[in-house]
Amino acid sequence: MKTGVPGMLLDHDVAVTMSDGVRLSVNVYRPDKPGRYPVLMLMGPYGKDTPMADAPAYKTSWAKLVAKYPDLCGKSSCRFIRFEAPDPERWVPNGYIVVHADVRGAGKSLGMLDPLSPRETEDFATLITWAAHQSWSNGKVGLLGTSYQAINQYQVAARQPQGLAAILPWEGAFDEYREIAYAGGMLNVAWKFWFDNQVATNQNGQAASPLVDMNTGEKSTGSPLPEPLLKQNRTAPIEAIASHPFDGAYYAERHADPSRITVPMLVVANWAGWSTAGYLAAPGPNKWLRIESGDHLSPFYSDESIAVQKRFFDHFLKDADNGWDKEPKVEIQVRRPDGATWRAETAWPIPSTRWQRFNLDASAGSMSPEAVGAASSKSYPGLAGGLTFTTTPFERETEFTGPVGVHVWVASSLNDMDVFAAVRLIDPQGRDVAFMGNSDANVPLAIGFLRVSHRAVDPARSTEWMQYHPHTGADPMQPGEFYPVDLEFANPMSIVVPKGYRLALTIGGKDFGYPPGSNTVHANDYPMPNTENSGLYFAAHPNRDPKLYGGTNMIATGGDRPSYLLLPRIGD
Repeated sequence: MKTGVPGMLLDHDVAVTMSDGVRLSVNVYRPDKPGRYPVLMLMGPYGKDTPMADAPAYKTSWAKLVAKYPDLCGKSSCRFIRFEAPDPERWVPNGYIVVHADVRGAGKSLGMLDPLSPRETEDFATLITWAAHQSWSNGKVGLLGTSYQAINQYQVAARQPQGLAAILPWEGAFDEYREIAYAGGMLNVAWKFWFDNQVATNQNGQAASPLVDMNTGEKSTGSPLPEPLLKQNRTAPIEAIASHPFDGAYYAERHADPSRITVPMLVVANWAGWSTAGYLAAPGPNKWLRIESGDHLSPFYSDESIAVQKRFFDHFLKDADNGWDKEPKVEIQVRRPDGATWRAETAWPIPSTRWQRFNLDASAGSMSPEAVGAASSKSYPGLAGGLTFTTTPFERETEFTGPVGVHVWVASSLNDMDVFAAVRLIDPQGRDVAFMGNSDANVPLAIGFLRVSHRAVDPARSTEWMQYHPHTGADPMQPGEFYPVDLEFANPMSIVVPKGYRLALTIGGKDFGYPPGSNTVHANDYPMPNTENSGLYFAAHPNRDPKLYGGTNMIATGGDRPSYLLLPRIGD
């Protein structure tokens, strides 16, 4: 069908049959002239037929996007931009076909809605090979999309489907247990909000859906189904992961085997969001990494980002001799309070990193590279309180860019405790410098977690900067006994600390956040017209049972119980 966009056609609701006979629905955006073109594909649960601007769940995200890029819709009609998906109008004129599929059980795709399941990954592999063999395809398929539509790129790339030539996972998690289901062993209940508000509303047969197919004016979820059948046809992730509290077979079948991810890939990560894990896990030389600042959505649509995406895919899908093979393997956006600048590196973590310990002193509430002599300890309420350790003002500008670690001795009056940590930047006026986060516009430099009963470490999979927790079982604490633990930081950090600024480490019993009225100043790492918290969700770990985690917690430092913050120092 005609799209109203010169030179772009749309094959709407193309039915593709899966290996078990279930039909999925896809949209194919293609040039209005004969030929064989490379294919960009994505598959997601959010709806392929409703513009992001018109979907109720994404109106805030859309408002932030067009406020950041007010000329966005001057370069495109914006009618075909879907949530976290590439805009076909920016690709088809450049000789690409864009294929957007509703996952099984979403939109007009039939079957069981089971996000990121092995069955869904098999469907994705089938679609890739289908697209590679169509008359309009040159046989090469690349994958492009953010978040969910980046996570499933890793999963399907490990299947090595015929036709897959390159992937570009933009801010996607790699480890389903550690990055999605549990943070340091603590259930991430935010996925209930995500599923109820962003996915279930687009379930196939959902008559109450607010989503409308812009092409037909009808519901984008197909023929209505009765509520009992809707419930039967979906798996709520929060229920599934809550019934699997430890890493094991359930997550293994959803976790990509990194040794099988051999196609060229450009991984885009965020200092305050997902993730360098896929880049680090995948073997081989044909991989590139960019780590950016900004929120979870907006940077994907910038002119700079689209130019990078096109250079990558032009090289691997069109065989363009455009110099991409000479691009730096790593590019990072180094943050300062007054801005952020891109810098090339040869590897990640940065080879010149000097791992520096800042030793904690509970008696003084301080941390310093100097050794702590006398042993001391302090306590705090397990569900609400915390302790803060602060450096003296830095005497000269100092950069820390890379992974973060916290090693701390802890005790509780109960048999378990949850430990939350935040690395913070304090300006000379005593204000916290807050940075742009994933869905929260005011976040610290880095956050880490650990449920202490999950403290076991696998030395064979650990490094100096990251201790690997298998999370295969729980080992209760003995009340009053101290244990050394290493927190999990899912994301690295980057900061150039100016002279006169201080670093602080807060360790407590709840998610760290800046409440209204906090003494903060916003960094200029990613300017946004609105820096209020306007994310879809935050405070990911509420409702912890006080009988289990509400004891009196203690932190010990010095003597034979050294506790420290480990930071990646760059330069002298």
